[in-house]
Amino acid sequence: MAPSHALRCCQRALSWIPVIFINLVVCWSYYAYVVELCIYKMTFSVAVIYLIVFHICFFMFIWSYWTAIISRPAIPPKEYCLPKAEKELYEKEERPEAQQEILKRVARELPVYTRTGSGAIRYCDRCQLIKPDRCHHCSTCDKCVLKMDHHCPWVNNCIGFSNYKFFVLFLAYSMLYCVYISATVLQYFIKFWTLCRRRALEQCPENQLPQNHAKFHVLFLFFVAAMFFISILSLFSYHLWLSGKNRTTIEAFRAPVFRNGPDKNGFTLGFRKNITQVFGDQKKYWCLPIYSSLGDGDTFPTRLVNTDSEQGNVEHQSIKCTVDGQTNPRPLSESQNHLLGNDMHSEDSKDGSRGNIGTSQQRFLYR
Repeated sequence: MAPSHALRCCQRALSWIPVIFINLVVCWSYYAYVVELCIYKMTFSVAVIYLIVFHICFFMFIWSYWTAIISRPAIPPKEYCLPKAEKELYEKEERPEAQQEILKRVARELPVYTRTGSGAIRYCDRCQLIKPDRCHHCSTCDKCVLKMDHHCPWVNNCIGFSNYKFFVLFLAYSMLYCVYISATVLQYFIKFWTLCRRRALEQCPENQLPQNHAKFHVLFLFFVAAMFFISILSLFSYHLWLSGKNRTTIEAFRAPVFRNGPDKNGFTLGFRKNITQVFGDQKKYWCLPIYSSLGDGDTFPTRLVNTDSEQGNVEHQSIKCTVDGQTNPRPLSESQNHLLGNDMHSEDSKDGSRGNIGTSQQRFLYR
């Protein structure tokens, strides 16, 4: 018991090394840009303008970065834990088929519509709960995380429903921070690089050479900023694409499985509503690392096109939940009404104009 506890403590301590490394690089970049470049190498008027813009980028970067670090991942509510009686039956039962029957009885009372690849109820033996849709167990955090995207070592946190917006903003502002440094340092980088080459050819007067420590900071600052910008750009573009498709990193590699099979677009509501789910419906908060995402994290709206000829209308006030052959009405939450209710007619007209599916064949469901 003691060795395993000590091992976990060591793992937790080591997991902060990437965060410490990033903060050390950021602190050094602040010193190199503010002191070595702006104060020592620029005129006062130019330095003031550069420093004002720099500190805006720096503040937004640090704010979003530490918000992503300290925001706790959302975990499933207690309703998804097995009741005491069913839990005892599940633990005593050795047959997988009988265990699934127990889980199915409990799942009928829950808004759970995704399954495993074999069609079974998604159950976490470690946390002893039925996994909500889009929820996965993080082995590093040792907990189930709502709408889990991935575990990021650079923030030492699991990225999911509660902090995905903060993570995307962290990528955006870190990229902006690197772009600004690279753009403003470029002319000094070229100047110092040229002087270094002239010195190598012994054609540069001694009084034109920059100080060695300033030369090192400026040259290295440009290389580091450019390198981080290139790496962050690809990651930021990928997560913007995921947000527009309303997918997580896990779902991009493995499509969620519903009762009728896997569907990679199962949670897609259209680009505008997909972005709204992540950043919220108030655009004034989109660029700020303040929580504004819609929903509760354990239930998600999804559109299902049903070609059943017996279904002749579109349900506006309720969503029908189909769980293992039983259909139960489930009322829309306020955020789900906002996402689906206001734009239902516009979406129907768009689909009808394409000539693929008639309006009478469309239903919005919670799966």
